[in-house]
Amino acid sequence: MVHTENQHAWSDDVGGRLPRSRLRRDPAAYTALVENVSDLIEQSYDSGRFVFIIGNGGSGANASHLCEDLAKCTLCDFENQKRLKVLSLTDNTPGIMAWANDEGYDRIFLEQLKNLASPGDLLLAISGSGNSPNILKAVDWANRSGLTTVGFTGFSGGKLKSLAHHNLHVAVADMGIVESLHQVVFHWLIDDLYRRFSAKVAMLNGARAH
Repeated sequence: MVHTENQHAWSDDVGGRLPRSRLRRDPAAYTALVENVSDLIEQSYDSGRFVFIIGNGGSGANASHLCEDLAKCTLCDFENQKRLKVLSLTDNTPGIMAWANDEGYDRIFLEQLKNLASPGDLLLAISGSGNSPNILKAVDWANRSGLTTVGFTGFSGGKLKSLAHHNLHVAVADMGIVESLHQVVFHWLIDDLYRRFSAKVAMLNGARAH
């Protein structure tokens, strides 16, 4: 069990790493950014478009986790509810190894998108540094191919911060804390989307009853 004084020390340490964080300066504006991501995912749900998620390392684990949650934890009716089309490109291990081994690690997400993505789809790109070459190549291609792109970044935001159409930035210079804060955001998204999708199901069932 964590002692109280250690909890305070941890809180003070994290707080000291957030001097310029938008989350700290303007919580309402940051909430609006998160809600905008919910809006984009909801639009994909309504229009039947795919949501793709990419990331490396801990961000790759977050991508897989977010994909699982979006696929399952947004459901209130397992039998009849419309499903969100979502896929994490971190999980095709043979495909990733083939492209990385034969052509280069910077192509592992780009080449999967070329197989799967269509104009109107949504790409969620997670990169703590914002400078991972395989993330930047995938987002650049997606931008030029009619997809909507969202970046989730930390540190200074790197190149991804300005490359993606939308960006949710955590100005923290610690990769572990960045990944943890991203995960908090992702769980908030799941809760919000569950409420949104459940309302649609209730409305549809009410219409059918009449």
